[in-house]
Amino acid sequence: MEIVILAVVIALVVILGAGGLVVGSRRRKQQLPPAPPSTPTLTKPPAEPQVGDEAETPRDEPRRTVEEVPLPPAGTAAPEVLEEIELVEPIPIEQPEPTAGRLVRLRSRLSRSQNSLGKGLLSLLSRERLDDDTWEEIEDTLITADVGVAPTQELVERLRTRVKVLGTRTPEDLRALLREELITLVDPTLDRTLHTGSHEETPAVVLVVGVNGTGKTTTTGKLARVLVADGRSVVLGAADTFRAAAADQLQTWGERVGARTVRGPEAGDPASVAFDAVKEGIAEGADTVLIDTAGRLHTKTGLMDELGKVKRVVEKHGPVDEVLLVLDATTGQNGLVQARVFAEVVDITGIVLTKLDGTAKGGIVVAVQRELGVPVKLIGLGEGADDLAPFEPEAFVDALIGE
Repeated sequence: MEIVILAVVIALVVILGAGGLVVGSRRRKQQLPPAPPSTPTLTKPPAEPQVGDEAETPRDEPRRTVEEVPLPPAGTAAPEVLEEIELVEPIPIEQPEPTAGRLVRLRSRLSRSQNSLGKGLLSLLSRERLDDDTWEEIEDTLITADVGVAPTQELVERLRTRVKVLGTRTPEDLRALLREELITLVDPTLDRTLHTGSHEETPAVVLVVGVNGTGKTTTTGKLARVLVADGRSVVLGAADTFRAAAADQLQTWGERVGARTVRGPEAGDPASVAFDAVKEGIAEGADTVLIDTAGRLHTKTGLMDELGKVKRVVEKHGPVDEVLLVLDATTGQNGLVQARVFAEVVDITGIVLTKLDGTAKGGIVVAVQRELGVPVKLIGLGEGADDLAPFEPEAFVDALIGE
């Protein structure tokens, strides 16, 4: 009996020990960290083609040598390849109006200047009694019309003397008297010839200078029309490289009259463009080279010095025949300040007054000539292509005082 009880106890101990081992192994399995992921297999990308390699993976394909390629039978014409050619319609070349008598045709454009100068003086001189107050009004009228103080005093003194000598003051007599004195004031003895004729081996060179906004580039284009109308061949130099549209504008003016335009890169050296333009003019045998310089403020010393450089570079080919200063006639006395500064940098040979068809006073012609000692050679009387006219003192005064 004792043996049986002992066997049962041993069996229970064995069973309990086996159960504990099973439970412990399960707990250890649960506490183990997860197995690390398997290392992925890296596939090496295909090598990029180098210079000279084929972009596509080469394949084993049959290749033919040059000798194995069949040639087309003799006499077979090659297939025609039709290309679409875009036809650019050329700008029609215009025939400018003749310059002779142009100012006479445009005299009506000076109507606003008439009211402030010519007709105003006639009205004052026609008064029954010319006392000191009237003569002061005459002086004020002249000064207001931008004639200038010194020329005004000279004119008033001569008018007072001649009116006393004349005695009678009929409208016809007064108009003739005023016309004569104004023509004297404008000074018809000044040489207003544009020196644009070519020399033996080089063309005439004309520099066009001025501040921004005076119509300088437009004046250069219109001047090209004036010269073409007079039978001269012209080359244009677009030396205004600081303004992007200036070269395009000048080229359009040139194409309309068949004149070649030499231009350079934007913001390039203006002196280099001017030099190339004269060089091109020599090669083509042109009569005149017109150079449009960059507009510059007269107060900027650096830009004014650069203008002197342009002139010196151009003179390596030959002399500069004309330096034309373009002034806006509506600026009055400020235009005289500009003229004075430009004259210190380059030798001005002539004045071009623009916008005389607007609110400008006709007296600016007298004032600028007295200030610089150089003549007004051209005047602008409108926005039309042929509204630039050679200055004629008699016709100008006739337009001021009216019929």
